[in-house]
Amino acid sequence: MITRTKYDPKEVEPKWQSQWDADQIYHASDNSSKPNFYNLVMFPYPSGDLHMGHWYNYSPFDAYGRFKRMQGYNVMQPIGFDAFGLPAENAAIKRGIQARTWTLSNIDNMRKQLRAMGAQWDWQREVVTCQPEYYKWTQWLFLQFYKQGLAYRTKAPANWCSSCNTTLANEQVLADNTCERCGSVVIRKEIDQWLLKISSYAERLLDFAEVEDWPEKTITMQRNWIGRSEGAEIRFKAEIAGQQEEIPVFTTRPDTIYGATFFVLAPEHPWVEKITTPEQQAEVEAYVGQARRMTEIERMSSEKEKSGVFTGGYVTNPVSGEKTPVWIADYVLMSYGAGAIMGVPAHDQRDFEFARKFSITIREVIRASDEEPSDPTTWTEAREALGELVNSGPFNGTPAAEAKARVIDYIEEKGIGTRKINYRLRDWLISRQRYWGAPIPIVYCPEHGTVPVPEDQLPVWLPENVQFKATGESPLRYEPDFVNTTCPVCGGPATREADTMDTFIDSSWYYLRYADPHNSEVPWSPEKMQQWLPVNQYVGGIEHAILHLLYARFFIKALHDMGHITFDEPFKRLFHQGMVLGADGQKMSKSRGNVEAPDKYVEKYGTDTVRCYMMFIGPFDAGGSFRAENLEGIWRFLNRVWSLIGESWIDHPNTVETKDSQAIERLRHKTIKRVTEDLKHFHFNTALAGLMEFNNALIKQQHNPVAQSATYQKALQTLLQLLAPFAPHITEELWQQSNHKNSIHTSEWPVYEEELTKDEAFTLVIQLNGKVRERIEVAADISEEEVRTLALNNPRVQSFIGTAKILKVIYVPGKLVNIVVRPA
Repeated sequence: MITRTKYDPKEVEPKWQSQWDADQIYHASDNSSKPNFYNLVMFPYPSGDLHMGHWYNYSPFDAYGRFKRMQGYNVMQPIGFDAFGLPAENAAIKRGIQARTWTLSNIDNMRKQLRAMGAQWDWQREVVTCQPEYYKWTQWLFLQFYKQGLAYRTKAPANWCSSCNTTLANEQVLADNTCERCGSVVIRKEIDQWLLKISSYAERLLDFAEVEDWPEKTITMQRNWIGRSEGAEIRFKAEIAGQQEEIPVFTTRPDTIYGATFFVLAPEHPWVEKITTPEQQAEVEAYVGQARRMTEIERMSSEKEKSGVFTGGYVTNPVSGEKTPVWIADYVLMSYGAGAIMGVPAHDQRDFEFARKFSITIREVIRASDEEPSDPTTWTEAREALGELVNSGPFNGTPAAEAKARVIDYIEEKGIGTRKINYRLRDWLISRQRYWGAPIPIVYCPEHGTVPVPEDQLPVWLPENVQFKATGESPLRYEPDFVNTTCPVCGGPATREADTMDTFIDSSWYYLRYADPHNSEVPWSPEKMQQWLPVNQYVGGIEHAILHLLYARFFIKALHDMGHITFDEPFKRLFHQGMVLGADGQKMSKSRGNVEAPDKYVEKYGTDTVRCYMMFIGPFDAGGSFRAENLEGIWRFLNRVWSLIGESWIDHPNTVETKDSQAIERLRHKTIKRVTEDLKHFHFNTALAGLMEFNNALIKQQHNPVAQSATYQKALQTLLQLLAPFAPHITEELWQQSNHKNSIHTSEWPVYEEELTKDEAFTLVIQLNGKVRERIEVAADISEEEVRTLALNNPRVQSFIGTAKILKVIYVPGKLVNIVVRPA
């Protein structure tokens, strides 16, 4: 028996954290004989403190990694810091210190907190994205994209946050037209910018065949964002300055071409200036100026009233030959299709609203076969394009299901258009006009133009001591030692690109660097990629479904095509955790006053209690409310485990088998199966519930003779091993006190025998016409014939049947039998 002491996490937890660190038991060897398993959580931004969201994310994730280690895998579970970005820069400006100083100070603090969580972090693989040894390779990756024509610079309208003084990718603008970082209104602004050609990978990014287990919701979100649509590009014609010119239009419904009663250009379209008549010029210019001040999201809002202006010009419909008036309207975007649409108001609601507002003809061209003709001016909304074509010249009577293909065949035959696939996905804007990011490795030479920095001159160092402007402008533009350089080609005077890269570039490849974090010659070796990638299990929030996850997939596909890696998807399995809420059931926020910091609860109850509680509050993918008073329940559970092992463990148990020991052995196998299956599926709350039940069952027997048996002692050992992933410190202490030499976290995960997980008996419910009349204990392997005999011969059941006629006997195996009778 172990000497009884009070459970004191303040003594136990630091002791084992130090020991694990000294023994390096969580460092994943590159030369292990065990199968490798890459367990990854999205790395944190160094804000300075771990909050309950971190604990809710990392505790279950770590339990899963520990479970895989005990199952015999060589688990790599690294951690690092996504350390560049606007929050650190803004905090530094506010406090009058350098962004690097602020960031590294926060990282030091968060390292301590992460260690105190007791997670099996492989600290030898840590990466920090703001360190030169990391961003050197971020710049190297940019150059690889540049060489392949996947990185380019252009002047184009961009989303601009005047508060952050930088551009934003479309994905970083919220639905209410505000910046996701600071909440300021986003405007459109023309600026020179660097982009990555993610659009070239649109079709490939729609294919998820290479992933093993991703949430269907995430796959759907990415597919919707990419926005693949099939249709045709039709070339309308116009006479400009006596010359016949063509303007292409993409449409998903070429079958409605005869219903096009107006033509719309985006305000930014280069044809606006060409086709606008002198009489309309002032009105058009005013409208264009107004539209440029709006964001794409604002312009596309379904709640916004339609607006537009007539250019005075016309185009010719190449199929019908009809002259069609040309308008400009802000609901048409240059970023979709060719920046021009044919307006078919009868069968498109946006076009219908526009036509009604500006008194434009509405022409029905598809009608249900059983529907009578009607006057479109009396309609209250556009009608669904189902049925067959009408008012469509030679295509009249064509079923709608066939019309699209027939019209496309016609326009291709006539040479006035082609089949085409269009995508909503736009190229990724990566330029940021701020300081705290990886410098873009480009030099501008008066003679040689845009010149990439040679790879052997990387990294392009980010200056560490800079003077921030009150306006928030990037200080890099005013650092002569940074901006002024020499051309790599001619050696003459040149200037550096002063923009830095979007921090999503850093997080698009960090998981690759974990596999080979100290390599100074290359970003990773092919051998390490072969050993560890792709990631076996990735855990993180669904808020990254479009941004980070889509960008990471793009990076991997592009690097695969360049020959730098051999796999095509970064993450085999993906799991999204839910959100931990305040006690009021609302998202934690300072404004609500419901934010809970973990530190005081760790101080009071210990790490293991907080870890287990965060796993017990609800399903991992659903989240739950943090209620401090409920920590007491987990605290009592761990103390009962401590007392049970301390009072019941014996070194030399007897081997006599009894009915009680057989029942304990069956419960042990059932519990192993339950916890194993729950951990496989990230059902941490129900796994803990099973362990609590197992613990209670063993407590009930601890003062009975069965507690002296080898079977009971084996059950105690199993309890510790199954609990170890959830509560690593207390189980390690009790394991060592139970005379085990090696760490519990390197012991083998218990296995179960399927036969022993089955009940020996169950309570058979006997019903008569659906009403319960009797319950009897029967053997688990009882046959249907035996059930029938037992039920019909049971005296109590016979008394209810009486003289009634038995019509049938229905047996639900393992549960009930229902005797259906009819009164005599």
